[in-house]
Amino acid sequence: MRDVAVVGFAQQQLPDFDGSPTCVEMLVPILAECYEQTGWTRRDVGFWCSGSSDYLAGRSFSFVQAVDAIGVTPPVNESHVEMDLAWAMYEAWIKIQTGEVDTALVYAFGKSSAGVLRRTLALQLDPYTMTPLWPDTVSLAGLQARAGIDAGVWDERAMAEVAQRSLTDAEQNEHSIRKGGSSVEELLARPMYADPLRKHDCAPVTDGVAALVLAAGDRAREVRDRPAWITGLSHFVDPSSLSNRDLTRSPSAADAAAAVDLTGVEVAELHAPFSHQELILRRELGLADDVRINPSGGALTSNPMFSGGGIRVGETARRIWSGEISKGVGHATSGAALQQNLLCVLDSSTGKDGL
Repeated sequence: MRDVAVVGFAQQQLPDFDGSPTCVEMLVPILAECYEQTGWTRRDVGFWCSGSSDYLAGRSFSFVQAVDAIGVTPPVNESHVEMDLAWAMYEAWIKIQTGEVDTALVYAFGKSSAGVLRRTLALQLDPYTMTPLWPDTVSLAGLQARAGIDAGVWDERAMAEVAQRSLTDAEQNEHSIRKGGSSVEELLARPMYADPLRKHDCAPVTDGVAALVLAAGDRAREVRDRPAWITGLSHFVDPSSLSNRDLTRSPSAADAAAAVDLTGVEVAELHAPFSHQELILRRELGLADDVRINPSGGALTSNPMFSGGGIRVGETARRIWSGEISKGVGHATSGAALQQNLLCVLDSSTGKDGL
């Protein structure tokens, strides 16, 4: 297996939708930032992969327009996934492993303001038994949160503690849309949004884009003195039917954790769009008490569709580049109630754990 590292990361998130730019307008400065970080031009990129959704954009082959941000002359080696940036990264990692390319730039974009996100995401449910009922994502998360409370696995105070810590940490993150710590008691006094969820328990609806740069071996060392080497990648999926699984658990997250080495992880950036989902993930991943969770503020403070998971990887990589940590894990989820889970273990030294 080839040693592959994350060597570049850029993101943009919009605090409001007034005059929201197109995906190309958002991507151009992000790609330029990646070029600046690496010293590359587009000719140095061996493979491109994007993540987005035609359903979110409301038109077929919407990702083709985004290629304009790359430039189509000369032609590029390009692919697309109807998934989050983290899955585009996974495809690029595989492409590099084949030996066909040494470098890749992956990007993702999503304009949640183009429709009603809660309703649009109902399209990812079982098309025969669930989607015709149009259960929205927040309501389904509320059912999941209630199941955990009724089972005694967590309570509203534990959820508020997650939100309070996330909002406080977000004060140090210029990209966070929602920030500003408050007391747990004050958060618990706020009105319900989708019982037992309050608005701070739910990720904000955000337009945004993000990009990651991958490079193999010496190409990575040319860019970074301290590359964030990918030492573990794992992805598992639970049944799409919500009635076929215990919503207080996430077997796919536990399976993903079992396939990689999380020993010595100092930071875990968890893609938890709802406060109680962080509690589920922490238990399923078996993270030690001294592991710092979402120092960036996490998805509760900013969660652009199709970039939120990849941003968790980028935030972890950034802390390795700076020397703040030596090992961390970035997590991405997709589907309702933590149906799919991907883990990317990053280390300041190379290795092959879980690969």
